[in-house]
Amino acid sequence: MFADLVLKNAKICFADKIVRAGLAINGEQIGRIAKETNLPPACKRIDLGGRLVLPGIIDVHVHMRDQDLEYKEDFFTGTCAAASGGITTVLDMPNNMPITMSVDSLKRRARIASCKSIVNVAFYSAFPERLEEMRDIVEWGARGFKVFLSKRIGGLDPEDDESLLRGFRKAAALNIPVLIQAEDKRLLESKLEELKGMGKCDVAAFLEAHSVHCEAEAVRRVVGLARMSGAHIHICHVSAGKSLNIISSAKREGIKVTCEVTPHHLLLSSRELESLGSIALTNPPLRSGKDQQSLWLNLKNGTVDIIASDHAPHALHEKRKDSIWDVAPGFPGLETMIPLMLTQVNNGRLSLSELVWIMSKRPAEIFRIERRGILKEGCFADFIVVDMKKEWKIDSSKFYSKAKFSPFDGWKVKGKVTKTFVNGQLIMDEDEIVGKPGVGKIIC
Repeated sequence: MFADLVLKNAKICFADKIVRAGLAINGEQIGRIAKETNLPPACKRIDLGGRLVLPGIIDVHVHMRDQDLEYKEDFFTGTCAAASGGITTVLDMPNNMPITMSVDSLKRRARIASCKSIVNVAFYSAFPERLEEMRDIVEWGARGFKVFLSKRIGGLDPEDDESLLRGFRKAAALNIPVLIQAEDKRLLESKLEELKGMGKCDVAAFLEAHSVHCEAEAVRRVVGLARMSGAHIHICHVSAGKSLNIISSAKREGIKVTCEVTPHHLLLSSRELESLGSIALTNPPLRSGKDQQSLWLNLKNGTVDIIASDHAPHALHEKRKDSIWDVAPGFPGLETMIPLMLTQVNNGRLSLSELVWIMSKRPAEIFRIERRGILKEGCFADFIVVDMKKEWKIDSSKFYSKAKFSPFDGWKVKGKVTKTFVNGQLIMDEDEIVGKPGVGKIIC
């Protein structure tokens, strides 16, 4: 029996080992993983020249924009950026215009994405105005409910613990995660009022307002709500050692809490923010070297579950403002995340098995992305081919994203994604997007 495609002369990266073998693709699935002599005949064969094959990367924190924010990014440019960066599935955040917070709004976004996307797309929802609608949203296929504790986005008041507790309890009953943007609203607004009253509008003022204490207090609060409700909470883009101490303690207590960190919090500090200025501004902001060390320590010891990009594209004019309070926080990350982390593998800070666990397998487990994030017969053929020896420089002017800027511009990296396959189809080949819009599946 013929396969549609055979890839031979590869090094296949499994969870615990690397094996010289090849893959046979049948339709959208991996039909066979075996030595070349045991692979079936195929309509087409590709020699990978001994390069590494990794499971497709699942990025659980992406702002795809589109709709009324299409000028920043859309599902085509965003998924092209993902494919270029070796990411085969993205999970789209709900703070869009309009906000994603109902079955109707999810369906509208899914219709747009289905026509444009070349990688797989899944969606989160904000909490709806009526919590009774949560069941329908979950049954449609949303992967979680997001709460922004520093401002109201969606149906829950972030200052009202009783309101949050009701939402958390409903999420627990529906067995779906609650994602947390952890920043204490009262602390933040009080400090903002004080700093603006003093006329402070620079990077130092931003760091003072968006402090470690502000994040840690929010984490402490939602851990308490998780304890009372039984909900699974997922803390987004943790940036501070104090926050991770609270999360680690909660995990030991048996509270359902998972968390993620970003490459920029792992690799950049507040010193880079001061030198690069508003281009490197994000929220939470870049922290101290001590916080960086804590992130790495907790990544290695398993307290941190996932690395995610927090891809947050903006128009360049939104990053260049006289006052720091007018700058849009965030920057693109889909095209830099994997080369940056492959460089860390080459530098010995991560192993390949750790990278696969925290960027493919663990994201699929936490957010129930079935038959993806793993190289296994019968699973979807989402995988990437990597040249671990390739040295090159990040050049944001060549990004597929509409946001052609990066705090990593000019960085030397070692390790490059050379091919990206989604649902059995080659969609990126040697920096060129070759997939057609619609190849990516809507996961719901």
